[in-house]
Amino acid sequence: MKKLILAAMTASLLATPMTASAQSRTVIKEKPGRTVVVQKDGRGQKVTRTVVRQQQAGNARWQRGQKFDRNRAANYRVVDYRNYRQRGVYAPPRGYQWVRSGNDAVLVSIASGLIGAVIGGAIFN
Repeated sequence: MKKLILAAMTASLLATPMTASAQSRTVIKEKPGRTVVVQKDGRGQKVTRTVVRQQQAGNARWQRGQKFDRNRAANYRVVDYRNYRQRGVYAPPRGYQWVRSGNDAVLVSIASGLIGAVIGGAIFN
């Protein structure tokens, strides 16, 4: 019985790459709203195409418990909290970081991307 199961598993592992190699596809996201797709056609030649999608960045209203999507954030960047202490930005707990979205400071979990806190208007330059 063991030999039969091992033979079936081996056959399925060997057959998988053969079916997937007919057409391979690689998706590279360079900037928010722009996606580069590299495909191989039937003859093995690379075909590159760029897909541009219209996105509305900067209209995001963040709330605690939401998943943070950096593609929807206007002027996204990681913030050093020490520069904004007088505006209510405090030291992040372990596993969190402060990021900028527009003029808001958003506390985001590094592992899961969940929002822990939002301080509106804390960052203005």
